[in-house]
Amino acid sequence: MPASQPLRIALMGAGAMGRQHQATIARQPDAALCAIADPGDGGQAFAAELGVPAYRDPHALLAAERPDAAIIATPNALHVAGALDCLAAGVPALIEKPVGVSLEEVAALVTAARGHSTPLLVGHHRRHNPLIGRARELLADGVLGELTNVTALWQLHKPDDYFAAPWRRTPGNGMLHTNLIHDLDLLRHLCGEIIEVQAMTSQRLRGLPYADTVALTLRFASGALGTLNASDTASAPWSWELASGENSAYPQQPDQPCYLLAGTTGALALPQLRLWRYADEPHWHAPLVDEAVTPDASTALDRQFAHFIAVVRGEALPLIGVEDAARTLALIDAVERAAARGRTSQPHYPWEA
Repeated sequence: MPASQPLRIALMGAGAMGRQHQATIARQPDAALCAIADPGDGGQAFAAELGVPAYRDPHALLAAERPDAAIIATPNALHVAGALDCLAAGVPALIEKPVGVSLEEVAALVTAARGHSTPLLVGHHRRHNPLIGRARELLADGVLGELTNVTALWQLHKPDDYFAAPWRRTPGNGMLHTNLIHDLDLLRHLCGEIIEVQAMTSQRLRGLPYADTVALTLRFASGALGTLNASDTASAPWSWELASGENSAYPQQPDQPCYLLAGTTGALALPQLRLWRYADEPHWHAPLVDEAVTPDASTALDRQFAHFIAVVRGEALPLIGVEDAARTLALIDAVERAAARGRTSQPHYPWEA
């Protein structure tokens, strides 16, 4: 379609993430919300408030509205079904993370996407954050030397009312799939593939059918080692949400890092982009000096949506497509297997068999 004509975007799912996407669409002159599909009365009311058609079934929306593109922000277990519907209708889609819940269903989606010209973008929006782009440049430039250790933290306290929706209390919707998938994806994006994981998990505090606290050990293909310690029952300031200021719904703790990357010639604290190096030759008795690296200030969700528009118009390839996102989901699967068996596990990719 002509670049001067705004894209008609359909929204599937009008929960918290769907409403964030609606706000992003409203800020973009190149797109307009054309309809909402959501089975709940709240979604129907939200559509009426915005003055757009409401559907309870995504199939009906796609058939009746024939949108230029769609955003899939449904509960996790419905992501793959929505993406397959969009492929069948020839509608490019932005799929909220995780790309799916099980590797088997995602493998089917990877196969379907490979044989289809309709593009699919997966919403690991942190990859679009300018500070992550700058960190990736520093790593590519060899500023840290050879990466040796990675330390990652995600520690927040989710309130009880977060779990009021029944779907949030079911497998596939816990901290691993909803939160840590972001952190594992960023570690892959910045530091390379993770080839082995060891995991200890606990669900003792909430008693739900998924972990509320985890401790992971990671081996990267480069030979670097890492850890990721996380809990959604912790009263602590160490998480991307609190440290990055990416989402104004969270109070910011701008002085607290959540990722520490250490190499043979330097170290980097994120999201502050604080770079540490020896003033002279590396020596443990020598002083370290630090500097702050400043990226531009545009938001990750706005940048992701602008990228999505370019993908829909055929002007760009997805920064993270289905197969790339599936490799991150494979790490969640490896974590669950490692915790259940009490030994290290390697991610496997059934779509490559």
